[in-house]
Amino acid sequence: MLNFWKNKKVFLTGHTGFKGSWMTQVLLNLGADVKGYALAPSTEKNHYHSISLGSKIQEDIADLRDYQKLKASIQSYQPDVVFHLAAQPLVRYSYHNPLETYEVNVMGTANLLNACREIESIKSIVAITTDKCYENKEWIWPYRETDRLGGHDPYSNSKACCELVIDAYSKSFFYDKEVGLASARAGNVIGGGDWSEDRLLPDIVRSYFANESVSVRSPNAIRPWQHVLEPIYGYMLLAEKIYSTREFNGGYNFGPTDNEQIRVIDILNLTKEFLGEDFQFEVHENSDLHEAGLLSLDSAKAVSQLNWKPKWSGKEAIEMTLKWFKEQNSAPHNTEKLTNSHIDYYFSQGQSPQS
Repeated sequence: MLNFWKNKKVFLTGHTGFKGSWMTQVLLNLGADVKGYALAPSTEKNHYHSISLGSKIQEDIADLRDYQKLKASIQSYQPDVVFHLAAQPLVRYSYHNPLETYEVNVMGTANLLNACREIESIKSIVAITTDKCYENKEWIWPYRETDRLGGHDPYSNSKACCELVIDAYSKSFFYDKEVGLASARAGNVIGGGDWSEDRLLPDIVRSYFANESVSVRSPNAIRPWQHVLEPIYGYMLLAEKIYSTREFNGGYNFGPTDNEQIRVIDILNLTKEFLGEDFQFEVHENSDLHEAGLLSLDSAKAVSQLNWKPKWSGKEAIEMTLKWFKEQNSAPHNTEKLTNSHIDYYFSQGQSPQS
């Protein structure tokens, strides 16, 4: 995989976000040329600014809903590969802003794919959705790519709609052009540099450094927690796989192994082990907003077809995340070096991104 990315031109939406900024840095480390397209970061503290990403790449700070600007940005760059990560990513925000959520997630995806139709240089497109795109039946079995799409809340439902848009564009417009198009469905990613509101690890870190107790809802909720580098590695393997053949087009799950389903309360207890008695939390289970309690993914397709598998256990992912935040808090001027050390360590468990 590593040699594939050298000198590849990559267009990446959402590069100012948590996952997008990590992915951009990985691509740069592998020798790719990257252009980003996204809104400005949504939080004052963010990974994008902390690693000075804007100074390393071409970028357009713009809205996915501006079709003409998006189309012009892609056309002027003539990329080889496109990654679509930009989204309105929060469940609870979607209840208060449902129209914005559908506009950004569904029409934003349609805008991107429609703009890519006319650009001959593009050979593969990977659109990132979510594990929440499945109709959640609250059962014990992991969801497979063939399971029914759905979504109770506007965010989850919008991502199920994205999957339908991706499938329609793949069959209607890209198949005959011999362009690889696939969707990637990952769960709750964690890692250093995520300061988003209403996410468990960022809430934990903010509370800890403020010497406050963190308030947590749904302590027994199960999510496919994994480090941000795990799905990024999968997305890159997928983009490479579909670059030269349409055989592997379609949807792919990227989640932890079956025995790595971790409850919210387990993360709290692991955090207390790592941070010590100074870390305090309170559990409040009452909420008038529905959020799925049990959700896990079957990643057998990615394992068999892409030779992808998680490198870190859930406990290791949590520890690496907390380690990043502790080190960054004590030496914020070294954030870029810190992020690169985590990238190097991850890829050294197989291959180094510098090799």
